[in-house]
Amino acid sequence: MAFTAKDVQTLRERTGCGMMDCKKALTETDGDMEKAIEVLREKGLAAAAKKAGRIAAEGVVYAYVDEAKKIGVVIEVNSETDFVAKNDSFIAFVDTCAKTIAEQNPATVEALLDCKAAGSNETVADMLREKILTIGENMKIRRFARYEGEVVTYIHGGGRIGVMVGFETDLADKAEFKDYAKDIAMQVAASAPTYLDKASVPSETIEKEKEILTVQAINEGKPANIAEKMVMGRISKYYKEVCLLEQPFIKDGDLSVTQYTEKVAKELGGSIKVTGFVRYEKGEGLEKKEDNFADEVASMIK
Repeated sequence: MAFTAKDVQTLRERTGCGMMDCKKALTETDGDMEKAIEVLREKGLAAAAKKAGRIAAEGVVYAYVDEAKKIGVVIEVNSETDFVAKNDSFIAFVDTCAKTIAEQNPATVEALLDCKAAGSNETVADMLREKILTIGENMKIRRFARYEGEVVTYIHGGGRIGVMVGFETDLADKAEFKDYAKDIAMQVAASAPTYLDKASVPSETIEKEKEILTVQAINEGKPANIAEKMVMGRISKYYKEVCLLEQPFIKDGDLSVTQYTEKVAKELGGSIKVTGFVRYEKGEGLEKKEDNFADEVASMIK
């Protein structure tokens, strides 16, 4: 009995398993849908898929740096409960993912799942599926970033916030530079900038901001020429809030991050340029499941 692409899609919808796994199962069972489901369940794949419907908003943000190759990675992997996020086996899996990203430079999470995991013959997808089955919770690799060059990472609150900052500098070997770089990473964690500098802010974002601020000023009863001046002042304040290099430095509010960077570079007799940053906060933007335990038990009995 042959099968069509539509059959593969149907099997995928019924089990939540990957396209290739569904295709293999249908090939093995000559296109028999019910038998294919059994095959997937026997392989433990459908059980993992069932759990894939559950919301994973806990987990960990993790950082890894290969000092020799000068590659940094920050990654967020989610689980359903905070308890699992503290599990050694889960953390080891996250570490393997980070090392795989450093070594193989996949472009997307999907590409990472297809990679052979660092130090293993399994793919990352197989390893993830096995973790879901053994730990009994849904898990998701949500996002990652990879930098090459001089990088510093900082993890705050046991994996609640993860930061990576990239630099161009001729001072990388100096202990004072390392202290400075750590301060900048902590600044990103604490002040949550959106952009690196003024040039990174999209022009449409600024135009929108100007529109809003102009209406605000006119609503305050200010004449147009005064409103315009007020808007320019407020835009400058906006830059100080959202741009890392414009922000007041957390350890010395009299200096901006740019001024502090210039000061350190001058003192150390070299140059420092901040080239980019990533800040991940665990579960940001993800909906958390609010079921209570009694409801969960009731739904299981049903």
